[in-house]
Amino acid sequence: MEVSASSSTEDLGQKSIGRLLAQYSVPAIIASVATSLYNIVDSIFIGRGVGAMAIAGLAITFPLMNLVAAFCMLIAAGGATISSIFLGQKNYARATDVVNNVFSLCLIHAVVFGGLALIYLDQILYFFGATDETIVYAREFMEIIIWGTPIAFIFIGLNNLMRATGYPRKAMISALLSVAVNIVLAPIFIFRLEWGITGAAWATVAGQTVACLWVMTHFLSRSSSIHFKLGNRWLSWPIVKRIYAIGLSPFLMNVCACVVVIFLNRALLDVGGADGNLCVGAYGIINRTTMFFVMIVFGVTQGMQPILGYNIGAGNFERVKSTLRKGIWIGAAITFAGWVISEGFPDTVSRLFTTDERLIAISREGFRIYFIAYPVVGCQIVIQNFFQSVGRPGLSIFLSLTRQLVLLLPFLVFFPKIWGIDGVWGSMAAADSLSFFTALVTLLWWMRHVMCKMELRKEAHSNA
Repeated sequence: MEVSASSSTEDLGQKSIGRLLAQYSVPAIIASVATSLYNIVDSIFIGRGVGAMAIAGLAITFPLMNLVAAFCMLIAAGGATISSIFLGQKNYARATDVVNNVFSLCLIHAVVFGGLALIYLDQILYFFGATDETIVYAREFMEIIIWGTPIAFIFIGLNNLMRATGYPRKAMISALLSVAVNIVLAPIFIFRLEWGITGAAWATVAGQTVACLWVMTHFLSRSSSIHFKLGNRWLSWPIVKRIYAIGLSPFLMNVCACVVVIFLNRALLDVGGADGNLCVGAYGIINRTTMFFVMIVFGVTQGMQPILGYNIGAGNFERVKSTLRKGIWIGAAITFAGWVISEGFPDTVSRLFTTDERLIAISREGFRIYFIAYPVVGCQIVIQNFFQSVGRPGLSIFLSLTRQLVLLLPFLVFFPKIWGIDGVWGSMAAADSLSFFTALVTLLWWMRHVMCKMELRKEAHSNA
């Protein structure tokens, strides 16, 4: 049973950090794992039910999927962060205002982005690396997904808000609903009805629709402390501005991911020769695997976000530090587990997605190089999201751009010229290593120069 938002948020400033992380992160991790699993299950069903070229076609859609996520997380992450900060400041009226604004922005973004994407879909997919062999699969999948973007945006935006305002278990249930519906319907649509890759897309949209109805029911209920209020403004510029300012970090992170995947796809097609499409398919398998562990870390950071937001707003700086330390250790442990599995059992993982022996062989080499530096990825993600959660989006944006643009893109340009396809995989390992050190140095600087000043100001205010 969920506690009320007011009593739950009081706990954020008093309850032990370990218990709070379990309370908020475990539901978020379960939801994130569930989301990642249905992406993996979709890929498995598509690879085994349609074929290796369909896996490659699905990989071509990754940049566009990242753009969809970018425009959604611009609102979802910003809305969740400022609502938890308002709650930390005991400003419940402003936290309630956020709900109407998040809903309105999600709908506007979905209609504008989805409309443009549908009009120029073929041109976009060819630009992202589609070939005549793979575009039919990419187009069939994305047409359905784009039509469902209004539902997806509202679901994700309000679900993040639900978690941030004291209802982590409800947010977990909505994600599980989406996954359960998708996993049940996908094999029926793909195998029994023989809808192919289109069936996978329809199953995804159906799952998001059920979850969206669940989330809307919560925010329409007056029993929920934070809910829709018709009398409130649906677009308030001060709130919209803060949502965009804080949400800019995950937005840019996903846009950068889009750019990176375009370079990756093109590099793999260039150096892969006759196996170019299979190389793109191998990246699709590796990407689904790495995102499984990354999504678990994101679940941890989502659980940390209300704890960090509340305590930075309340001036409880020791609790902020304790939350960060625990989060870094947990993040590192998660990606270390991913490193062990991917380095030790690459063929086992690949065979989940395909029976094509050539695709398995290409994936094997990719796994072993791509994942060399993977243990430190969890630390880098936690540190980057820490800055977003404490209302310092500029530093979060800096770390995101450093990894994906400043480091990774130059590596993707030059490494494949020297080492061929191994250079493509090695580019990501090198970028992960250097971005971790950059994040660590940035965090130490911020702790020493910024947080110390905040602590001194609080002490001076208390003495006065």
